[in-house]
Amino acid sequence: MGMNMRRKDSEATEVISSRGKPQSVVGEASRLATGVFRGIPAYVCAIVVLLAVLVLSVLFAVTVGSADLTVQEVYDIILFEWFHIGDPAVLAQGAVHDIVWFIRLPRIVLGVAVGMGLATVGVVMQAVVQNPLADPYILGISSGASLGATAAILLGIGVFGSNSVGACAFLGALGVSFAVIWISHLGGRATSVKLVLAGVALSSVCSAVSNFIVYVADDPGRFMTVTFWLMGSLAGAEWESNGVIFLVVLLALAFFLTQSRTLNLMLLGDDTAITLGTNLHRYRQVYLVAASLVVGFVVYASGVIGFVGLIIPHVIRVLFGVDHRKLLPLSALAGGIFLVWADVVARTIIPNAELPIGILISIVGAPAFVLLLIKKTYSFGGKAA
Repeated sequence: MGMNMRRKDSEATEVISSRGKPQSVVGEASRLATGVFRGIPAYVCAIVVLLAVLVLSVLFAVTVGSADLTVQEVYDIILFEWFHIGDPAVLAQGAVHDIVWFIRLPRIVLGVAVGMGLATVGVVMQAVVQNPLADPYILGISSGASLGATAAILLGIGVFGSNSVGACAFLGALGVSFAVIWISHLGGRATSVKLVLAGVALSSVCSAVSNFIVYVADDPGRFMTVTFWLMGSLAGAEWESNGVIFLVVLLALAFFLTQSRTLNLMLLGDDTAITLGTNLHRYRQVYLVAASLVVGFVVYASGVIGFVGLIIPHVIRVLFGVDHRKLLPLSALAGGIFLVWADVVARTIIPNAELPIGILISIVGAPAFVLLLIKKTYSFGGKAA
């Protein structure tokens, strides 16, 4: 009888490891190292390779376009602008200079920034809601930013001067984030499921209001602008705004890297986090606000581009595991590369025309999303999703 009682006690009591943590927690945490490539050497090699691929992609993409320019002409302009190499009388002006320096290169740099931002926010959103199918759109953040920008373009909101579109996009994203947090607290403690449901509902509302504004607006010129913008495009890239967007994305990436431990805990679940002495509620609020900042700037610059924040994190997670110390920088670099090449295809697939990049990525992203749904098992924070 004593043996039976001890056996029941051992079954009911969680065994504590030598470090004072539950063995179940240690076991779950050890699964963060899953992935095809493991270890620090593989991670360092991946960073170096992705950086090299990103640089080479930018150097190639700037030579591609509808204008018939030679590689030497393109690089002569870049070398002159960056290092002042060459004859200013020839290289500082003219059609070739304007095409390379004011059209091609800014949109490529913007593509890198937008790809990095969307992939980073996608990683964070998947951790916040503990759902491998999450991206900036699932919580309505992108829809809120789209609503703000659409209102600024079609209704002529000029409170913030020349930056009204960007300011309204950010305020829309931020407003939806706070609304999602508020709704998820109704009826009790906020959970990842309630966050997702609130986000889906608010996304539908924002899309409906945006469509209503487009419907009632009586301005064909602005209507075409917002329609093309809602399809996603990098055509409006400018050096001045690129610098701000790149700075915001890099600061957000650095911030989330400092939060890698908390993001890892989110994958293990609220109960496990509480066991380790961390309440995830406040962290979710902070992360949603930071994600809103990034999405607001990205949507302002490039319009609505979906699936980048969904596809890229999954590819990196399969290859290198779910530890956010590795997942965040690798996803950011891969997102930048992906969007640069997507823009190259969008600019060249139709002769003498440009396919909106959002349409192209949706064509690629939708099948990837379906494959993710039908896949039987998927490692996500030590759990099969």
